[in-house]
Amino acid sequence: MSSPVKIMVVDDEPDLEVLIKQKFRKKIRSEEFEFLFALNGRIALELLEANPDVDMILSDINMPEMDGLTLLSKVKEKYSLLKTVIISAYGDMENIRVAMNLGAFDFITKPVDFQDLEITIDKTIQYVTQIKSNLKAIKENDILKMYVDENVLSFMGRRSVETDIAENETIQGAVAFVDLCGFTAISENENPNVVVGLLNEYFDLMVKEIMVENGSIDKFIGDAVMAVYQGDDYLERAIRSALSIRDKMNALPEFSKESGFRPKVSIGINFGEMVSGNIGSHSLKRLDYTVIGDTVNVAARLQSKASPGQILVLQKYMEQIPDTFTYEKVGVFTLKNKAQPVTVYEVIS
Repeated sequence: MSSPVKIMVVDDEPDLEVLIKQKFRKKIRSEEFEFLFALNGRIALELLEANPDVDMILSDINMPEMDGLTLLSKVKEKYSLLKTVIISAYGDMENIRVAMNLGAFDFITKPVDFQDLEITIDKTIQYVTQIKSNLKAIKENDILKMYVDENVLSFMGRRSVETDIAENETIQGAVAFVDLCGFTAISENENPNVVVGLLNEYFDLMVKEIMVENGSIDKFIGDAVMAVYQGDDYLERAIRSALSIRDKMNALPEFSKESGFRPKVSIGINFGEMVSGNIGSHSLKRLDYTVIGDTVNVAARLQSKASPGQILVLQKYMEQIPDTFTYEKVGVFTLKNKAQPVTVYEVIS
């Protein structure tokens, strides 16, 4: 059951409280409406402090201690979503204009036509509900952006949920795995809050360098980051971001004398065709938008072979852009689940 609409009535005439309770008794009994009453603006503000969930205000203008127009200005400053309907015998255009300029949502003249009042209340509540719904959607969207990559949101916006969201596509690009070396030792000995804060700090550094080169974060895997690069010059951009990450991590100070931990990364990069799409369980309604395929697997294998501070690529990668970076041959490796050995190079600078 939804909570009742909470309406505050601000008027120095005690008879109005009796009339409202009588006219709206059915909605009060059914808990559709809940009314609060204040004899002036000062008392109304005190009630608002104690009841911040008030949905709307019905207020007179001429009251002792604090009049309705002053109350309007105070509400506008502190409660921007709260809407006020003025109910007053002063129905001249000057008062109406002043009230509207101060943020009044509507204006009703006395003696009150309760049928008109009910229509006005419903209209005001509909407006407030829509505003709150829009703000909630914006907030949820901002939260979603913290957890979902912008490319995923763009992909979702182009597709329907139940049908073609399951479709995949083949893309050409580079993929990089960036692993924080030796971080497990810190995790074993430090307070969890310290560990999470430190890991987020390192991730933030990595992500900034990936984003500078227009790479997208595919996922965080433990203490590693998986990034994907598409579009013009994706081969160069992937390596440039990897070099920046390596150099900036190398420049960071030792975490502590006791731990002896100095942050370094090992990186594997590969390029080629990848399948991009949603992987997961439709029954559980849990999907992960990612890239998969042999290109991705090889990049992960290269990262696992890399020593702290190393950036490893296959010979074919080096041959694509031989004069752009400095390389050094590491050797011939047999990677897991690969039938043929591969020649591996380290990107030096």
